[in-house]
Amino acid sequence: MSVLVAGCGSSGGGTGSGRGELRMWTFKQSHVAAFRAAAEKFTEATGTKVDVQAYTPDDAFLTKIQAAARTNDLPDVMEVHAKGEDFALGGAGLLADLSDEVDADWTKRFLPQVRGDGVVTPVDYENSLTEGSKSLGVQRGDRYSIPVTVGTQGMVYLNKERAAKVGVTEPPATWEEFIDVLDRLKKEYGGRGGLTIGLKSPSTALEWIMQPMAYGLLGKDRFEQLFGRDAGKGWSSPEGRKVLDTYNQVTPYWMPGSQSKTIDEADLAFAQGKASVDVGGTYTLAFLADNGYDVGNLLTFPVPPPAAAKMPDLQMSPFSLTGLGMVKKTAKRDEALEWMRFLSRPEIAATFGKQANDVPPNDFDAGQAKALGPVLNSMQSSFGTDPEGYNPSVTSYRPNLYDAGKVGAVLAQMTPLKTLSTRSTGARMSSMMKSYWSEQGS
Repeated sequence: MSVLVAGCGSSGGGTGSGRGELRMWTFKQSHVAAFRAAAEKFTEATGTKVDVQAYTPDDAFLTKIQAAARTNDLPDVMEVHAKGEDFALGGAGLLADLSDEVDADWTKRFLPQVRGDGVVTPVDYENSLTEGSKSLGVQRGDRYSIPVTVGTQGMVYLNKERAAKVGVTEPPATWEEFIDVLDRLKKEYGGRGGLTIGLKSPSTALEWIMQPMAYGLLGKDRFEQLFGRDAGKGWSSPEGRKVLDTYNQVTPYWMPGSQSKTIDEADLAFAQGKASVDVGGTYTLAFLADNGYDVGNLLTFPVPPPAAAKMPDLQMSPFSLTGLGMVKKTAKRDEALEWMRFLSRPEIAATFGKQANDVPPNDFDAGQAKALGPVLNSMQSSFGTDPEGYNPSVTSYRPNLYDAGKVGAVLAQMTPLKTLSTRSTGARMSSMMKSYWSEQGS
C-alpha cells in the first residue's frame, strides 16, 4: 500500500451533508446492497441516513482515499482490509483509535478468534518500525477497526446437483472420501467433473489444499516443522514425503487447463459448469453468486484431513477479512459509532452476511445462525473454537524470506504437471527452506 497523506481541518464527513446523514465507503461492490439494506433499518431506528458508496478495484479505492485526504472530503466510516489497510490508514492519521470505544460488551458479539483483530499487537508495532513498513505510525494497543467479515482459505465448493447424481449428498469427512468424490465425478462428467483452483498463482494449491490437509494429517507442531530450520524434519523427511504422496492423489482430477487459469478464471469455470469442484476461501462464495451461480446448488466444506490424521476433527480458525474503521476527523463521531455498533448486532450481521454472501464475525447462537442460510452456516460451523485449529494467517513458523509462490511452483511441477516425483519435490522444497533460513541468519 502506498503512503497516505492525512488532511488538515475537519473531515469531509461534515462537507455537504447535514447532521442526519453519514457517508460510508467500501471497496467491495458485493457489499453495497447489503450495507444499504442495513442502512434503511438504521434510519428507521435512529433517523440518521447512511450514504454507501463503493470504489473499486482496490487501487481505485486507495486513490480515492488519498485524494479525499488532501481535500478534507473523507467519509465518516470506511470498510477496509483488516490487519493491513486499517493499520496503514490508522498510522497515517486517517482512521481513529477506537480502543476507548470498543468495550467487552461490543467485542463479545464476535467469534473469540477475531475479537482482537484491528488492535495493534506488540508484534504488529515492532513490524511497523521496519524499513518500508506500510503501517508506520501505529501505536501499540490502538484499535483501528472492528471486524465486519471473516473467513478462511481451504474451502471446497462442490456442485450439489452433480454430486447427488453420483451418490454424494453429504460433505466428505476424510481426504479419502474427498478423493472418492473426485473420482466419481470424473467418471460421470469427464473433464467437467474436475477440480479447479487457479494454479496460474501456484501458491493457491499449496496453501488452500495441501497445507490444511497436511496440518490435519501431522498436527500443528509436526506440520510447522516442515517449514523449520531442521532439515531432518522437512519435506524430505518421511512425514514430508507422506504429505506429498497424499496430496498427489488429486493429480488425475484437475480440470483440463487448470495450471493456466487465474483464481478468478478458475472460479468462473466452476460457475459456468466447466468444473464440478472449486477450492478457494469463504470469500469465493460472493464471486460465484455475482457471476450467476446458484448458491443453493452448493455443498461447502473445508479440505478434510485423512482418516489416519493426527487431528481427525480438524477445525478451521477464522481471521478477519474486512473491518469497519471510523475516520479520525469525522464531525459525526457519535453517529458513526452508533452505525458501526448497529452493523455488529447479531440480527443485522446475519442479514447482511446472507445478502452479501459473506461470513459475518458474530458468535451466533443456533437460532441466529439459521438466518445465515445453509451455505454460510456450514462455513461458519467449520470454524469451531479449538485454539489449535488451522489458521492460514499465522505464518510465524516460516522463514521471513519464504516465498509461497516459488514453493508452490515447485509443487505444481509434481501436480498437475507431473514433471517431478514426490521424492524430487520434497528434496527441492527442503532445499528451498534451508536456503531461506540461511539467508535469514540466526
